[in-house]
Amino acid sequence: MKNSYDVAAYVWPSYTGDEKRTRQFWPQGFGEWESVLQMQPKFPGHLWPRRPLWGYVNEADPGIMEMQINTALKYGVNVFIYDWYWYDRRPFLENCLNGFLRAPSNEKMKFCLMWANHNGGFLWDYRNSHIDNIFSDENAMWLGAQDRKEFEIIVKRITEKYFTRPNCYKIDGKPVFSVFEADTLVKGLGGVKETRNALDWFRRETEKAGFPGLHLQIVLREKPEFAYGQCSDLVRELAFDSATHYQMVQYASTGKDTVDYSDSVAQLPGVFEKFGKCAVPYFPHVSAGWDNNVRYKKFVPPLYVNNTPQNFEKALRTAKEYLDKNPGLPPLVTINSWNEWTEGSYLEPDDLNGYGYLEAIDRVFRH
Repeated sequence: MKNSYDVAAYVWPSYTGDEKRTRQFWPQGFGEWESVLQMQPKFPGHLWPRRPLWGYVNEADPGIMEMQINTALKYGVNVFIYDWYWYDRRPFLENCLNGFLRAPSNEKMKFCLMWANHNGGFLWDYRNSHIDNIFSDENAMWLGAQDRKEFEIIVKRITEKYFTRPNCYKIDGKPVFSVFEADTLVKGLGGVKETRNALDWFRRETEKAGFPGLHLQIVLREKPEFAYGQCSDLVRELAFDSATHYQMVQYASTGKDTVDYSDSVAQLPGVFEKFGKCAVPYFPHVSAGWDNNVRYKKFVPPLYVNNTPQNFEKALRTAKEYLDKNPGLPPLVTINSWNEWTEGSYLEPDDLNGYGYLEAIDRVFRH
C-alpha cells in the first residue's frame, strides 16, 4: 500500500567503525554498539540489556542498508532523516549516510539531513561520560558553532553532494534541511542578523543549483530560549519554513525522574495544538521512548517507562489526527528514531518488543 503520509525517522549514524575518528570513543572498532553491549540495569525493573534482532551490524554497509531500507518501506517508514555533523573543518559520521546512498534500493527511500550542530565529545565515551557539563565549550572535544567561512563550505558540500540526489526529500520541490540548535547557529555566525543573512545566502545557492528554493526546518528544544515564545520570535527572525521536535520527552513530560509514557501521550493533543500556532508550520513529532543511561555508568534521569508499542501507536494516532485536521500542512510526521539505541528510542527490532514499533506505524499510516 502506498503511503499518503511521509513518516520520517531520524537516523543516528554511529553504528559503524568505518569513521576512524570514532575509535577514540569506541576503541573496538564497531561504533556505539560497544556502549549497548556493556549496558546493564541501573535499578530493579530497568528493562536492559536489550539486544538487536538484526545483530550488531555495520550500518555503513550498503548490503545492511539494503535490508533496512526494504524493511522500513515495508512498514511505512519512507524518509530517513540523517543526523549530520561537521567538526574540525570536515564531516563526522557521514559514513552511514554514504552507505545508505550506495545501497541498490536507496532511491526508493527519501532522505534529508538534520545538522546536529551541538558540541561533540565525551558523551559518546562511556569511560568518560561522568564528566560534568559535558556539552560545555570548555569540555567539548569539538565545537558545533561554525563561522560564515565554514558555513559556506558546508552549504556547498550539502547542495552539491546531497540535494542533487533524486531521492532527496523535498517539500514543494524544495530540498529539506533542518538545524538542531538555533542558538549554536547564531553563535557561530555572529548574531541573529548575520545568521539571517547567511541563511538567505543558503537559499540563493539552492536556487542556483536548480531548485525552486530551500525548505529550512528548525528543531525546537527544551531549553528556555527554545520555549514556545521563541517558536514565534526566533523562527520568524531567521525565516525558517517549518518546525518540529527531536525528542518527545523534551516537550511532553511530567518533570519526574521516571516518566510514564502514557502520561506524555495524553498531553500530545494540547502540545500539538500549541505548537500548531507557531509562526511557521509545525510537523508533529513522536518518540518511541527515552533512556539515555546506556551512555552512563551512573543513573541519569529522566527516562520513559511503559513506552510499549501499544502506547506508541496511540501517540502516532494523535499525530495523524493532527495532520488530518490540518489538510493544508504537508502530511509529515517525524519520529525518534530509527536506531537511537543509546537513547532508548528506536524502531529497529529487539528482543523485548520484536517488530512492535514498526507494526504500529504500519497499522496507523498504511491501513
